[in-house]
Amino acid sequence: MTSTANTVEALNRVCKTTRWPLVKFGEILRPNKRPYMLGSEEDANLVGMRLYGHGPFHRELKSASNIRKKSHFVIKAGDVIYNKLFAWKGTFGVVPPELDGMFVSDKFPTYEHDGTKVHLDYLNWFFRYPPLWEQARQMSTGSAALSKLTLNPPRFLDLQIPLPPLKEQQWLASKIGQFAAYIEEAKSLRVLSDIEAAALLKSRLNALGHDFHELGELADVLAGKPRNGWSARCDNAEDGTPVLALSAVTGYSYDPTAFKRTSLPTDKNAHYWLRAGDLLITRSNTPELVGHAAIYDGEPDRCIYPDLMMRLPVNDRVADTRFIWFWLQTPLVRKYINSHAKGTSPTMKKISQGIVMRIPFPVGITLEEQRRIISYLEGLQVKVNRLMAFQKRTADEIDALLPAILDKAFKGELQPGV
Repeated sequence: MTSTANTVEALNRVCKTTRWPLVKFGEILRPNKRPYMLGSEEDANLVGMRLYGHGPFHRELKSASNIRKKSHFVIKAGDVIYNKLFAWKGTFGVVPPELDGMFVSDKFPTYEHDGTKVHLDYLNWFFRYPPLWEQARQMSTGSAALSKLTLNPPRFLDLQIPLPPLKEQQWLASKIGQFAAYIEEAKSLRVLSDIEAAALLKSRLNALGHDFHELGELADVLAGKPRNGWSARCDNAEDGTPVLALSAVTGYSYDPTAFKRTSLPTDKNAHYWLRAGDLLITRSNTPELVGHAAIYDGEPDRCIYPDLMMRLPVNDRVADTRFIWFWLQTPLVRKYINSHAKGTSPTMKKISQGIVMRIPFPVGITLEEQRRIISYLEGLQVKVNRLMAFQKRTADEIDALLPAILDKAFKGELQPGV
């Protein structure tokens, strides 16, 4: 059986109701090319296509001097459009009014729909239906690995759509739109809940920064000076020594999977070996991430920390590493780091050993008081993490709703009154 026959058979299984015939795009769409030659000094608003049926978007305003190929095509609101190279990834859509009059290359064929046969909103929802993308994949030619898996216009018109009567199409499109609006509202509420959960811990950290009126320096609770690690050249040899990547310390959490390997010789007595419980701080990063800290959890074992991090040698007779870790997250410390970080580049800043040692730190806070605060903040962190994990599961369920609704719609399982 040919791949086209397989596609038709699969779509027939989708379209269970016999009153919905399978119709080729060629019966409801016709090409409407509008060739346009850009002038030598004419800039152009260019349009691209999002993946998975999310349609066209304004990609860029390109200056005339950067446009080598002047032959383009004008698109109009209501055009059906697709990207030949990525149709197998759902690059289908309808041109919205805000893109009217913009330009595309010959990689983006456009079509006019027959309004007596197909409702444009129904067609637009069908573009977000994964079985259509599978049709496109099977009808495309070339290599996906080289981004040359191409659905040429003649084969595009062979794609098929289950086509109920026009009034039913309109009802289905409206119903899907209602469901989609509910889903977007649920997503917005979930995102808001995430923000509020994160803000709960942040507000307590903010209060912590104001709980102590007398401040000394971080150096007062360190057993020595912070020290940079070693950024060994990494070749990712299978039996190489793990070296942390800068991303291992991001967002004040430690990622044990963020490392590379080096096959260079190492010194077992060198300072750069990590021990479980070590407190690390990034000394170079973007303004938002420089000065982030995390506690090394012992994985990977026998691991080196890089030159772009410092290890803070905590004096455990006067300070608890976990308290310092929480303290470094307070807005008071962030303000200090942001104001003292150096660097000519606006996207990359550095903090020195001296800056780190002068980070403000409470004077005279006992280990008992530190551990009481740690207990409270860790309990709050556990609750926030549980909420965030629940919200993640909810997000996955929400994301699965629209595909399920589309599946029911195009199988004929959504009926008036639903």
